[in-house]
Amino acid sequence: MTPPRIEIKSSPHIKRAGSVEQIMRTVVVALLPVCAFSVYHFGLSALALMATTTLACVLTEQLFNRLSGRGSTLGDYSTVITGLLLALTLPPGFPLWMAAVTGFVGVALGKALFGGLGFNPFNPALIGRAFAAAAFPQAISTWTEAGHPARFTELLPSTLTAPFTTPAPVDAYTAATPLGQWKFQGAELQAWELFTGMTPGSAGETSALLILLCGLFMVARGAMNWRIPAAILASAFLTAAAFYAADPGHFPTPWAVLFSGGLMLGAVFMASDMVGSPVTPAGVWLYGLLIGFLAIIIRFFGGQPEGVMYAILLGNAASPLIEQITQPRPYGKRKGRGA
Repeated sequence: MTPPRIEIKSSPHIKRAGSVEQIMRTVVVALLPVCAFSVYHFGLSALALMATTTLACVLTEQLFNRLSGRGSTLGDYSTVITGLLLALTLPPGFPLWMAAVTGFVGVALGKALFGGLGFNPFNPALIGRAFAAAAFPQAISTWTEAGHPARFTELLPSTLTAPFTTPAPVDAYTAATPLGQWKFQGAELQAWELFTGMTPGSAGETSALLILLCGLFMVARGAMNWRIPAAILASAFLTAAAFYAADPGHFPTPWAVLFSGGLMLGAVFMASDMVGSPVTPAGVWLYGLLIGFLAIIIRFFGGQPEGVMYAILLGNAASPLIEQITQPRPYGKRKGRGA
């Protein structure tokens, strides 16, 4: 009689049932309400922007797959997520030709250059957004009035700007973001308006309430580590509270800070990216605390009213070091000694 065969394999011995495709599909589903609110908020230009960045990202991914001799990877939905997130970080009236270039750069430099999904150290959507901030500074800082009456019947004038030309701002459509008004005009931030989302801003960062609900959906489906956004928001809140307590006449309330700008979108959908974030139990908390702190420091003392993008990219860069210094102690090994 043949004895039973025992296989000894390396950890992990318990695996989750969800595949990469299932997780990414859940993220896409969670993004759809944010995209729908963006279209309701800003109209046809927001829809055209999302379609352009997503198409540019998908085509770029397919191009590099063919150049490298790999099969199609579009079925994992990661490139669709990159395209949607990139559009949600841009002004609704961002010219479409600039959006297409930005989508190409985000996937080419932020993903394909490193070998594809699973190898990119930085969030590709934020790489594209950082490129846009450097290459198209005027267009990326021109914001659109929310709820414009003609938003469902016509595109914003800047949307169809001819390639390699600078869009001329139209005063009837432009408006300053709440963070810009606070930073440069000393206006007070209204926490409730920021929480519900009826304010100017990037295409998908305006409704903190909706983004939170979508984040809870991803947590319930096991598509996100809730500790990362929790650590980011807690760190941002405490940092802002410290400055507000020191000078309430100059700094906004911590609740207004929490609900304004791209902090909520970045914490829920970008910093939680499984590729660019640590996996150690202590590392995810340290990673989130670092991003939340940096976001508020850059926002309060930097030259621009927003710092979430740079904070997350810095967190991505620090992720390998964070993982290294937060490795759990192996079972049976004492600190500083052998087994």
